[in-house]
Amino acid sequence: MTDLGLAARDQWTVPQRFDPLRPFHRIALGDAADTHLYVSAATGEIALDATGHERFWNWFGAVPHWIYFTPLRAQRDLWRDVVLWLSGIGIVGAVTGLVVGVMRVRLRKRYARGKVTPYRGWMAWHHLGGLVAGTTLVTFIVSGWISMNPNRWFSPREPDRAALERYAGPAEPWPDLDRVALAAACPDAREARLARLDGQARVLLACADGRLLPCCGAPPDARRIAAAAARLLPEAAPPVIERLASEDLYWYGHHHARVLPVLRVRFADPSATWFHIDPATGEVLNRTDRSNRIYRWLFNAPHSFDFGPLLRHRPAWDLLLIGLSAGGLLISVTGVVIGWRRLGLTLRQGRLARSPGPGRTVRTVPSRRPSPTAR
Repeated sequence: MTDLGLAARDQWTVPQRFDPLRPFHRIALGDAADTHLYVSAATGEIALDATGHERFWNWFGAVPHWIYFTPLRAQRDLWRDVVLWLSGIGIVGAVTGLVVGVMRVRLRKRYARGKVTPYRGWMAWHHLGGLVAGTTLVTFIVSGWISMNPNRWFSPREPDRAALERYAGPAEPWPDLDRVALAAACPDAREARLARLDGQARVLLACADGRLLPCCGAPPDARRIAAAAARLLPEAAPPVIERLASEDLYWYGHHHARVLPVLRVRFADPSATWFHIDPATGEVLNRTDRSNRIYRWLFNAPHSFDFGPLLRHRPAWDLLLIGLSAGGLLISVTGVVIGWRRLGLTLRQGRLARSPGPGRTVRTVPSRRPSPTAR
């Protein structure tokens, strides 16, 4: 185990969610996975663990995809503007390219040798690839732009602190932690959380398998949860609470499992706000309003293809995403090659025009316009 020193921010702790925990003690475990731990100097909790495998592949994934370079990402507003403008330029390029590509294709009166494209070589591959995967590429870029929440169109998914405090209720003395009871409830517990529900102090155990279990007392009853939930939005009428036993279009797992069963608390406020609550622990899992549900169809659906039938048959989802990504890669690579070649040709022509060089004869082309005396 090696102490790598204290760091306020580095490449792997750039997101703002780490701000309350900064700075971090960085510790290399020296294990086979080359794991680095980030321990908060403010709270003492382990905020992040990153293996060498994860750090390596993130340089080819999240870092270039989100432009997660530390000096830029540390300035949240600047980083957000850079991503919005670059993706906006990408949208214009992709849309205009798709339009031109469709205009140049011929399915009936074809080009020479029965070709549907007038181009050859890299240009032909770019044209045909754009016709096949161009719509998907535009969809990816547009939905990625939307993910940055331009103009703050979409509200946060996290409940605000005031709502959570109303849900928790008046403060009570915290219960004594009985180590024997804690070990019996979850022998492999990683964390004990202190929480309140409708004024009742409780202990929740985070187990190694990801479960969150109530400890040292009966689980919260439905009446207590309903009473606390009504205080989440006290200005609205009492909510309608329904119990979901299976996933639906707005509560589903993709890369992470969702808690089931779950309570959906629906308010009739102007934003049509919903909360999802774990009935086993009383924990508020998320908040979603009308704008978030629109965001689900503008970003998640076209960007991640997280539709129920595909998610329930992961090989189908994987094959679809790999195929669409391969099409986007073809368009991008051929576009870079064509642009690089065109840029090189333009630079060479410019140099030749400016400097003919020793021993080189500059040809002048006579004007086709007749002189006045030739009339």
